[in-house]
Amino acid sequence: MHLDHLSFAVGPEGLDATTQRLSALLGVPFREGGFHPRFGTRNKILPMTDGQYLEVVEVLDHPAADKAPFGQAVRARSEDGGGWLGWVVAVDDIAPVEERLGRAAVEGHRVLEDGTRLEWQQLGIKGLQSDPQLPFFVRWRSDPSVHPSHGGREVELLKIEIAGDRERVDDWLGGRSDTILLDVDVDWIAPNGQPGLSAALFSTPRGEVRI
Repeated sequence: MHLDHLSFAVGPEGLDATTQRLSALLGVPFREGGFHPRFGTRNKILPMTDGQYLEVVEVLDHPAADKAPFGQAVRARSEDGGGWLGWVVAVDDIAPVEERLGRAAVEGHRVLEDGTRLEWQQLGIKGLQSDPQLPFFVRWRSDPSVHPSHGGREVELLKIEIAGDRERVDDWLGGRSDTILLDVDVDWIAPNGQPGLSAALFSTPRGEVRI
């Protein structure tokens, strides 16, 4: 289990303008991600070191967005002005997570610019919708060579700040976050405030940047 990526929902300016703004802060351009047909969303990505990446996601005027929890979550966050949507944990086997949470993972895919089909399973979006401090889970089915972090060398995720209850997140993860997520430094802030991913600190060509 490790931190796979962070998800940032676009604001009213849309996907292109949001990624341009973030690129200006981080000093590195985003790549085209693709359309998620099952979720009614599309994204752009910024590969980072350590097998991690940053995703900027936009909901589309598509029937799937009204039905899929992920599309619903992106729409709600964008309508609230955009910003951090959540954090995502990758697992090698999603069956134990399905058993613990009592629900089945859903299939996801998108087609890359070169025609490669990127496939995964994800679980926990409804948990994110009800309690935004909770990460959701992903199990990649495609070869690691096409993982969205591939080629990321210029940006490193140093820390994330989460407003909420660490014990609640530990229970959701099925273990203590500081022992099962060794690849990320987490600051737990505002336990009585609005829960969710509040900020992230990056090492970039422009120095340390907090978003």
